Amino acid sequence: AVTAPSQNVGDITGHLAAGKRAFKDAITKAGPIILEPITKIAVTAPSQNVGDITGHLAAIRGRIAGTDTLSGGRSRVLALVPLAELGDYQATLKSLTGGVGVFTMEFDHYATSPPTLQRKLMDEYKPAAEE
Repeated sequence: AVTAPSQNVGDITGHLAAGKRAFKDAITKAGPIILEPITKIAVTAPSQNVGDITGHLAAIRGRIAGTDTLSGGRSRVLALVPLAELGDYQATLKSLTGGVGVFTMEFDHYATSPPTLQRKLMDEYKPAAEE
């Protein structure tokens, strides 16, 4: 028969609690940051809608990377936009362009989210106070 070494349950619980406190202390001192995915977006629409499109992209924390003039009175707007801001972009683009604008997007990189967003997320996910 195999027997386990006897240990006091109180010792194990104390070690776990101490480890948890040490981890929380280390994370707090490290100054963690929250990263968010940034997408590369290309919007193709009639040239008369470029101002509305670039204005909207700027309003949702997008950075305009360039604009190309295409044939047929169309333009392409290139931008980097946080993925979190693009949840309903198809409907927004349809509204801005009368249903004729199209877009593509692909992951580009991760970037530090703004301090106000980081504070909001940390407040939302703060664990309940421990006894």
